[in-house]
Amino acid sequence: MNLELQGLHHLTAVTGDAPGNVTFYTGTLGLRLVKKTVNQDDVSAYHLFYADEKGSPGTEVTFFDWPGSGPARPGTSTIAATSLAVPAGSLGWWMQRLTEAGVEHRGIDQRGGRQVIAFADPEGQRLDLVDAGDPPSETARKDGPVPSEFAIRGLHAVTLTVADLGPTAQVLTQILGFRPAEGYDGPGGARVAVFETGPGGSGAEVHIITDPRLPRGRVGIGGVHHVAFRTPNDDEHHQWQHRLAAAGLGVTPVIDRYYFRSLYFREPGGVLFEIATDGPGFATDEDLAHLGERLALPPFLEPHRAEIEAGLRPLRVTEVSTSRVGGGVE
Repeated sequence: MNLELQGLHHLTAVTGDAPGNVTFYTGTLGLRLVKKTVNQDDVSAYHLFYADEKGSPGTEVTFFDWPGSGPARPGTSTIAATSLAVPAGSLGWWMQRLTEAGVEHRGIDQRGGRQVIAFADPEGQRLDLVDAGDPPSETARKDGPVPSEFAIRGLHAVTLTVADLGPTAQVLTQILGFRPAEGYDGPGGARVAVFETGPGGSGAEVHIITDPRLPRGRVGIGGVHHVAFRTPNDDEHHQWQHRLAAAGLGVTPVIDRYYFRSLYFREPGGVLFEIATDGPGFATDEDLAHLGERLALPPFLEPHRAEIEAGLRPLRVTEVSTSRVGGGVE
């Protein structure tokens, strides 16, 4: 079987302010909180999942709530930015929305042949909104503060920063099956290499900045912990585990996360990669209409619910107006 990753599955970052995080990602950005659970390796921390209406793979931005971790330090061996796909022609509306929400941004730029708005969330995580043309998902959040014709439709790309492109590119192309795509000149003139997998295009790209002058970065609040790529089923997932192990990449065994299966490894540049299955999905233990409304625990943690809930900080979220900013793109 010719193994091929289908694109980005999810991206997991770090927050130190879970209530503020929910307010920003569901309110300002209009994503749906599709799962409120805990980090299975650290049940004292929330694990929050934001996505489209259905929690589709490829649309998920997730956060570990680690208030004691300290701030992220930019540099090599990190995920420098997360790009989110929005429908064609919607960036004018988004520029107005971000401005009215008090979010600093640089306006609409051109990057690699696409229009982009670069900004940061309240904790400093670097984000882009990208006019994706053909975004990864057509199932925008319903009844949210962002009209469906402008709503974020999923992950567009992730940008890594490494000290040496060669080893990372070799793993991407020779082991993970990515293909080199056309690069572009990034901010400051640095050349950005682009690799794509599966169908390519929006939702299936990794961008890489190479700068050996930078210090090694550090994961923390306002930074990204790891990026996950999609594989459709358990059979292919096990094949990926065997391939990565044979390549000497120090991959973990398959780990059952209940909503999907995972395996983890570090690419040579130091960034943590995950390969995750598309299913079973977030509706496994909650009705689709009520995703994210209560603390969801996988069956092996359910007997410890009282203890886990007692150890979590209350998640009091500031109400955000659901008024729909703007009437359209001029």
